[in-house]
Amino acid sequence: MISRIKAIVVVLMALPLALSACSTRPITDEARAHQIVQGAQLAVQKFKASNEQPMDEFRAMLPKAQGILIMPGVIKGGFILAAEGGSGVLLAKNGNGEWGQPAFYALAAGSVGLQAGAQVGDAILLIFSQDAVRAVIDHQGKLGADLGLIIGTIGAGVEASTTTNAGADILVFSQGVGAFAGGSLEAAALIKRNDLNKAYYGEMLTPTDIVLGGRAQNPAADGLRKVLNGQ
Repeated sequence: MISRIKAIVVVLMALPLALSACSTRPITDEARAHQIVQGAQLAVQKFKASNEQPMDEFRAMLPKAQGILIMPGVIKGGFILAAEGGSGVLLAKNGNGEWGQPAFYALAAGSVGLQAGAQVGDAILLIFSQDAVRAVIDHQGKLGADLGLIIGTIGAGVEASTTTNAGADILVFSQGVGAFAGGSLEAAALIKRNDLNKAYYGEMLTPTDIVLGGRAQNPAADGLRKVLNGQ
């Protein structure tokens, strides 16, 4: 089981490099970072504008969140052995209650079971305390029970939550195109992308520096922050 999950993580992390190699003009880290931020902004706008019932709760809960992890275009698929992966951004509110700058992360997960299908969609995790934000940053690669937080799921195309949503530290919302049935999440790794942080901000900064320390600044993220701030 462990070796299979490790293999999934390696494949998912290598996929962007493989796609770049196939292109006549490989994308730079800076351009990739900007694409992710733009994709995150579009995902939030789409969730806020959606007429689907689960998104009523997203709109109601977003102002209460202290942190948010936005994974635009998460790819999931497989048969028997499944994989999920994508890149996104983590943001948190500052002392004034406004959203700060984004730090970059990659999501890699694997599961084994009776599964079939494929799905491409967006996932947004609302985090409801500063302690939970810090836990996500401090415990990179552990999104399951090891994180010590209650995680609930809302929306189509996600694994059934093992807890009730009441009192959840994190709520996961998703929208997707395609079909995916069966199986349970066995492992999930949230991996910091310091390479993209450096490309986006022009200096080597950690998620702690960006999300908790307020040391980063890039006007290109203003559109995403305004959408989150309700402007």
